[in-house]
Amino acid sequence: MKPDLVPRAVMRVVVRRFVRPLLHPTVPLGVRRRGLELGGLVGSSPEGTSIDHLRLGGRPTQLVSPSVADAAKAVLFLHGGAYTTCSPFTHRGVAAHLAAASRRAVYLLDYRLAPEHPFPAALDDALAAYRALLAQGIAAADLAVVGDSAGAGLALALALRLRETGVELPGSLGLLCPWVDLALETPAVQDDSADPLLRFDWLERSALQYAGGTPRSHPSLSPLFGDLTGLPRTMVQAGSDEILRGDAERLVERLEAHGVPVHFRLGRDLWHVWHLFAGLMPEATAAVRELGEFVRTTGNADTSASVG
Repeated sequence: MKPDLVPRAVMRVVVRRFVRPLLHPTVPLGVRRRGLELGGLVGSSPEGTSIDHLRLGGRPTQLVSPSVADAAKAVLFLHGGAYTTCSPFTHRGVAAHLAAASRRAVYLLDYRLAPEHPFPAALDDALAAYRALLAQGIAAADLAVVGDSAGAGLALALALRLRETGVELPGSLGLLCPWVDLALETPAVQDDSADPLLRFDWLERSALQYAGGTPRSHPSLSPLFGDLTGLPRTMVQAGSDEILRGDAERLVERLEAHGVPVHFRLGRDLWHVWHLFAGLMPEATAAVRELGEFVRTTGNADTSASVG
């Protein structure tokens, strides 16, 4: 099938019938992980993309490089998966399209997953990777930290940790369909009938597994409740049909209230992390291209909200 020719309606059916069942509570974790890994075979990469395997901050990492890149700049990408599933393999397609759009190398970090490694393992790994990129000589202002779903929450938690520890913040944040409230206090999150992908019971179980003995409302777990003052310019994208839409909208409100330049895009008739189909579905490719352009452009103090 030619790139970008899969209609949104067809992809929605594929997601509901073949991906969502893997998130049912009765599916063993190992089966769920292997099933989602198979989804990584579906993605496509722009021509000229290269993938190298290395270690960053002590963790395995995939370095996704576009054909044209600014060697002095980079993106640290933290994948989603509710802190319990997915990997660089499941996300290297979207990372490749982001690399091409941003003209930056993208570092896909293989951070440790729960329940084997509960909080703060993932956050510690993200911090170590960020420090390692700085140690390589990449300036913080030339670094973007991007994540989807739980990875977006992790990216935001990382920014808060950097500020707390006196480490220079990245030049920008890209948060795709962010999961930033592990306490699941947004009322609409419990009604998952319209979302073709996410299940409330899976989020609940995953939140408990990642949190361990830490209260789920702690800002390092649920950065929505943290002090967001002084964070870098941020792009937030979310789908109109996902149960985490409320997380994104509440986050945008809080970022604006704390004076953070934020650009918000709400994708009409789209579901959680549709971006994973970049290169196959036009709406996904366009959303990732928009994020890449945001990452590539210089700082902009304007705050804008848009609906697409």
